[in-house]
Amino acid sequence: MSALTAVAAGGAAVAVLIFSGTGASAAEAPVNLGTAANFSVLAGSTATNTGPSFLAQSLGVSPGNTAPGFPPGIVGGEIHLGDAVALQAKNDLTTAYNDAAGRTPFTNLPAELGGTTLTPGVYRIGAAQLTGTLTLNSQNDPAAVFIFQIDSTLITASNSSVVFINGASPCNVYWQVGSSATIGTGTRFMGNILAQTSITMNTGATLQGRALAQTGAVTLDTNTINAPVCLQPTGTPTSTPTGTPTGTPTSTPTGTPTGTPTGTPTGTPTGQPTGTPTGQPTGTPTGQPTGTPTGQPTLVPTRTELPVTGGRGGGGLLPALTAVGSIAVASGAALLLLLRRRRQLES
Repeated sequence: MSALTAVAAGGAAVAVLIFSGTGASAAEAPVNLGTAANFSVLAGSTATNTGPSFLAQSLGVSPGNTAPGFPPGIVGGEIHLGDAVALQAKNDLTTAYNDAAGRTPFTNLPAELGGTTLTPGVYRIGAAQLTGTLTLNSQNDPAAVFIFQIDSTLITASNSSVVFINGASPCNVYWQVGSSATIGTGTRFMGNILAQTSITMNTGATLQGRALAQTGAVTLDTNTINAPVCLQPTGTPTSTPTGTPTGTPTSTPTGTPTGTPTGTPTGTPTGQPTGTPTGQPTGTPTGQPTGTPTGQPTLVPTRTELPVTGGRGGGGLLPALTAVGSIAVASGAALLLLLRRRRQLES
């Protein structure tokens, strides 16, 4: 029996983990805000402001058509009061609100969110309270989505905050509030507030996101609402392919071919061919052919002087030749005298 009990207990624990944790771990698609994404503040009845509030995007009211307090409040985008643009944004807000409210599966959370760290997913809360800091961990997924389904109210204590770690994007955080939201004094809040009725931001509270109320008012008091930053994964692939292909191919082909061909061919051919061909061909052909044929016969007889100056055993040759020549001359002279005398005697 004890073994069966242990197995049953283990199975129950696994079931609890599966049904309670699936909502937090499932990959969720972002909620499509439509044209409502263009507005920092969108109200049903009216939007009021006290002090120098700043809205980074547009301000819209529909079906109401008043927005007292602007100025001194500053609107970075456009102001649409009871017109067709505001009406379309309100219709898109209703669609987005219903989408966020209907997401399943979800994980139930206690009312107090302060001191909690949550991962991407869908969370359901009866009435949400934030005291201190709520940490949202995207687990290194810049497209991670957090959806909070709040049945009634969302209230934050003064100087509370929502912070992100590991790349979470404020534009992918959605607070679907069944009635009204109140952001306490000095609170730093993040995400898109989609309230059924109204939204109130107390003195000095800031919001990186949007304050979108369907039927009631949006009330501001010296607040700043900045557009949420979306860290989409598509940013990296687009930047890298475009920069690398364009820079590398253009730089390498243009620089290398132009510099190398122009410098090398011009310098080398001009200097090398002009100096070498002119000196080499002119000297060698002219001297070799002319010297060899003309000088060859001349050099042969002239070499008789080499024994005189060379000192290699030719010193006795000249006297011998001289003596032979003298004898020949003397003999010739003697024969000539004999022939003349014989002719005289015969005559």
